Amino acid sequence: MKIRMISRSGIYPEYETEGSAGMDIRAWIPEPITIEPGKRALIPTGLFMEIQPGYEVQLRARSGLAIRQGICLANGIGTIDSDYRGEVKVALINLGEEAFTVYSGDRIAQMVVCAYTRAQIEPAQELAESGRGSGGFGSTGVE
Repeated sequence: MKIRMISRSGIYPEYETEGSAGMDIRAWIPEPITIEPGKRALIPTGLFMEIQPGYEVQLRARSGLAIRQGICLANGIGTIDSDYRGEVKVALINLGEEAFTVYSGDRIAQMVVCAYTRAQIEPAQELAESGRGSGGFGSTGVE
């Protein structure tokens, strides 16, 4: 996967441990951005990617930021498609109780490279039966 960086940090996404599935990515901003509780901010990374067809990059929250400060991705999981060539930006939301300030160079999210299959839609009037049927939202029990 090719990555072009305009950030002066010189720090490309990187795996922090041997078993990491996601690479940490960092903010690249000219001045700190403070996110008040309940508010959102779009944080630039200075990264541009060329992702191979058949793959996507998923942006995910960093668990430490989520549990300690309540900083999550506003869209849950972000998807970067293989044909997107713009700057990668991370939509953060502050679900915590205190303001949170992002500084340039902070690790703000993680990215996971995932293969995908494009489905062929087949219009149908009926669907095959299954053991679960239409049961959803708690139909298999709470425990």
